[in-house]
Amino acid sequence: MSELLLWHHATVVVCHSKSRNIQQLVSNADILVVAIGKANFVKGDWIKPGAVVIDCGINVLQDPTAPNGRRLVGDVEFKEASRRAAWITPVPGGVGPMTVAMLMQNTAEAASRSQQLLQQPSWKLQALKLTLQRPVPSDIEAARSQTPKNIAELAAEVGIRPDEIEPYGWSKGKVSLQTYDRLKDRPNGKYIVVSGITPTPLGEGKSTTTVGLAQAFGAHLHKPIFACVRQPSQGPTFGIKGGAAGGGYSQVIPMEDFNLHLTGDIHAITAANNLLAAAIDARILHEGTQTDAALFRRLVPAKGAVREFVPIQLRRLQRLGISKTNPEELTNDEVKRFVRLDIDPLTISWNRVLDTNDQFLREITIGKSVQQEKGIPERQTQFDITVSSEIMAVLALATSLADMREKFGKMVVARSKDGQHLITADDIGVTGALTVLMKDAIRPNLMQTLEGTPVFVHAGPFANIAHGNSSIVADLIALKLVGSEGFVVTEAGFGSDIGMEKFCDIKCRYSGLVADAVVLVATVRALKMHGGGPAVQAGTPLPKEYVEEHVDLVRKGFCNLGKHIENASRFGLPVVVAINRFHTDTEEEINVIRGMALESGAFDAIVCTHWADGGLGAVNLANAVIRATEAPSQFRFLYDLELSLAEKMRKIARDIYGATDISFTPDAQDQLDRLAAAGFGRLPICMAKTHLSFSHDASVKGVARDFVLPIRQVWVSAGAGFVCALVGTITKMPGLPTRPAFFDIDIDPDTQLIQGLF
Repeated sequence: MSELLLWHHATVVVCHSKSRNIQQLVSNADILVVAIGKANFVKGDWIKPGAVVIDCGINVLQDPTAPNGRRLVGDVEFKEASRRAAWITPVPGGVGPMTVAMLMQNTAEAASRSQQLLQQPSWKLQALKLTLQRPVPSDIEAARSQTPKNIAELAAEVGIRPDEIEPYGWSKGKVSLQTYDRLKDRPNGKYIVVSGITPTPLGEGKSTTTVGLAQAFGAHLHKPIFACVRQPSQGPTFGIKGGAAGGGYSQVIPMEDFNLHLTGDIHAITAANNLLAAAIDARILHEGTQTDAALFRRLVPAKGAVREFVPIQLRRLQRLGISKTNPEELTNDEVKRFVRLDIDPLTISWNRVLDTNDQFLREITIGKSVQQEKGIPERQTQFDITVSSEIMAVLALATSLADMREKFGKMVVARSKDGQHLITADDIGVTGALTVLMKDAIRPNLMQTLEGTPVFVHAGPFANIAHGNSSIVADLIALKLVGSEGFVVTEAGFGSDIGMEKFCDIKCRYSGLVADAVVLVATVRALKMHGGGPAVQAGTPLPKEYVEEHVDLVRKGFCNLGKHIENASRFGLPVVVAINRFHTDTEEEINVIRGMALESGAFDAIVCTHWADGGLGAVNLANAVIRATEAPSQFRFLYDLELSLAEKMRKIARDIYGATDISFTPDAQDQLDRLAAAGFGRLPICMAKTHLSFSHDASVKGVARDFVLPIRQVWVSAGAGFVCALVGTITKMPGLPTRPAFFDIDIDPDTQLIQGLF
């Protein structure tokens, strides 16, 4: 109390029971605080008239008139003092309740301050300085030129608490979904999606632009920023395209970790997917070789003298309309319905997966030994690449662990032989096990760019054969971490016709998020190809047309960029064209692109040199994005979910691809009718189509015209929540080229440094 009064500029005299002239000192006090521990020590006539008296003493006196023979008094003679004092605290009932009230007030104020700290952005990012070299070295050399921050340090800089980050080594870590729960009331930042034009087989630097833009925002404009990108599949890494960490001085680092395994999410998906595939075939085997009673006995084994259903079996009973929960009460007919999934092998849509390009697994025969041993027929099936698995799609579209488990349970894997029932993962009994295998994978991976800005790397569905976007949970957490003054840049695979359309019509539907702008990446090289230039082939030198000035090819090829601008505008989003400049591009070629882009409705068109200059080379792009997002978002979906499945496919084909119509093979039409009858008609559409053309024919460049889009297969990804349409000849298992990238990849046994990785 003495210190508090001093803090408020009072003159304070501290006395004790042996102080001299204590009565005189007390009589001069305007505020008297007594805590001496002696009953009625301060007499009433000591009190200065009008003084404030705070009596903290509590003393017990014997009092025969009191009910218990005792009474409590303070250190001040209350009756007499109250006649002179302006205010006095009684005993009991004075300081005690006041102390409790003050403690409650202090607790409430502390909680309020703590809540404010939790809600306010805590952005203390320390950028890393780049040392640029000329000529620009290889991607792996550029990546190794920087020493990354410890991942725990980066997490603290961007407002992730120590209990919300689990480091995997020192350069990457898993972020808890509780981060979003803590920040859910904080306003979101601006939401930017990066797309591109129809690329050459070499790619046009969309990932590089995503990273460079993030570096520009964070390291140069000092804005809160997160980049959200997909984890690359090792199929392209060891095949032909390479990784997806960016390139030059705009990369995610360490790029070896980024491109190889990371934290094991894709391996977890492979394990979960193949567990379900094994469970399907095992169920066919056991149903084909056992009686109803034997199946029931093994599916619901007795533990001691008690037989009980587990929760996933109770859910199956509910779907069958059986309300009984005691296994002993089921009738023979109910037992049969419970144990017999009666899977039609010809309708199994769930394939095994592998995260390696292998064209020899596109069509295989399984079950030869089981046929010989048990008489169960072998069947034709195939392997898909892991990133096309519905498990991956669910990971990318789930909003929580519980949501992921629910989506897993809904995944349709086959139909019954009578055609009356769709068989789900929950029917197989594997939902909980899948969730256990994926419990760590649902947490986003935190990494950093070459300039120390944060990156979430999470989920990796291909855009041509899946929905092609990183996870919803990563975007949700990032938008809260950056707060209302920040930006989240997320990448959609390939062009506006592929990843961006699915970002808008699938990802944004399920996340509830609204994009604020599109960055559309274009290159002189790709426009020359679309303008009639020679074929571009990976692994071979570029023809001279691509390294010399050819303005006419650029003009002719601009139609491709123009169509992508038109596509993005259909979603109500402002388009900023990022012209990813190569050293062979000329000023006139660049000026043609910029001028035609503005004429075609782009908000702006900016020349970028982030590959060579890091974030500094994308500062103008970042400023253009800031300007583009100043107006409220006018985002809208391309189609209404109430349209039929066929009409939604037709809307995409006509408006986004430029087709005149769509066609279905007889099998595809039958599949479409069955899905509509089964209640899946209101789901959005995920088109599986080549990314190398607006049409189904990869050889058609520029803008495809006067074509009918052929759909040869339709199936439902009920867990992920969309209907897939397989267009043309596209396959879900890529192959290896004549000269794969793995020829160049090795490791130095002494330094343990990886060599040849891009």
